[in-house]
Amino acid sequence: MKAAECGAALREHGCGTTRVTSIAYWTMRGGDAPISIQSMTNTETTDVLATVRQIQDIKDAGADIVRVSVPTMDAAEAFGEIRKKVEVPLVADIHFDYRIALRVADLGVDCLRINPGNIGREKRIKEVINKAQDLNIPLRVGVNAGSIEKDLQKKYGEPTSDALVESAMRHVEILDSMNFNNFKLSLKASDIFMAVDAYQKIAKIIDNPLHIGITEAGGLRGGTVKSSIGLGYLLMGGIGDTIRVSLAADPVEEVKAGYEILKSLNIRSRGVKIISCPSCARQAFPVIDTVKILEKELAHIKEPITLSIIGCVVNGPGEAAQTEIGLTGGGQDNNLLYLSGLPHTKVASSKIIEKVVQLVEEKVKEKNI
Repeated sequence: MKAAECGAALREHGCGTTRVTSIAYWTMRGGDAPISIQSMTNTETTDVLATVRQIQDIKDAGADIVRVSVPTMDAAEAFGEIRKKVEVPLVADIHFDYRIALRVADLGVDCLRINPGNIGREKRIKEVINKAQDLNIPLRVGVNAGSIEKDLQKKYGEPTSDALVESAMRHVEILDSMNFNNFKLSLKASDIFMAVDAYQKIAKIIDNPLHIGITEAGGLRGGTVKSSIGLGYLLMGGIGDTIRVSLAADPVEEVKAGYEILKSLNIRSRGVKIISCPSCARQAFPVIDTVKILEKELAHIKEPITLSIIGCVVNGPGEAAQTEIGLTGGGQDNNLLYLSGLPHTKVASSKIIEKVVQLVEEKVKEKNI
């Protein structure tokens, strides 16, 4: 994919003028474009091969956009090589040195992320904007509670949602003064309440797309829970065009968590959505072990498929009626498989994995005919 095509794809995924479309009971900015999932590399950018490999892993997991940190001019040159080798839109993450932004713009970046708290004086910001205008490159103005401008730190005493909004609006005014509207905003904090409040306030002021996330959310489990609460609340309120689940974990896990959030809200689906009970003494087969194995065996599936795995007949038939494939535990090793809500065949516990995988793969083939 050429840089220009990646740029167009990126703008289609929520970096540009806002379109508003109602879906179910919430309204999403970004119009017909799906809410996009972003992750970020954690390799040394100057290690081109390692970074390209990780970008490909992130893309294969389903990410629409990948952000790459570009801390030095050497990293900028490496970024140019990376851009040539991957087919996914790349956002260059720029801090402190505006000249790096100018350089990666010339090397084919698809979007520039700048931090108002450390990018420098207004003159430097305008140079970046001029370059973005000349090359039709979208900007993301990324405000972070951990790097608010010094005068705002002094004004508010500590990071607050109002400080985040004021920082963002300063730069929106600069962008407006230069008639540049090809941008999106992010106002991130590690505190859920601060981040949510900031996004709600900015959403009432501007119509541009918003990239949402709870920054520095933590490890795989805690960070996923924290992000799910914050992002879920915002998305249900119609706020958010692109998302990132920021985890101290493999970036692939960020993508997986992002999809689980969107799947849970019926916003976007990818792969097998498993509905399963927590198991109890009524289970007719080992539910927990079965689900763990199925998650691994079905991880390669990209088509959206719904699958219910319920250990007994209390809720099994009801859940199976609402999924494409269902399994309900039964007495005397007579577990029952359902297709499209209807009883299909009985299956012994020892054959569950084999049979469920077979049915899922057959369902995928049906969808691809």
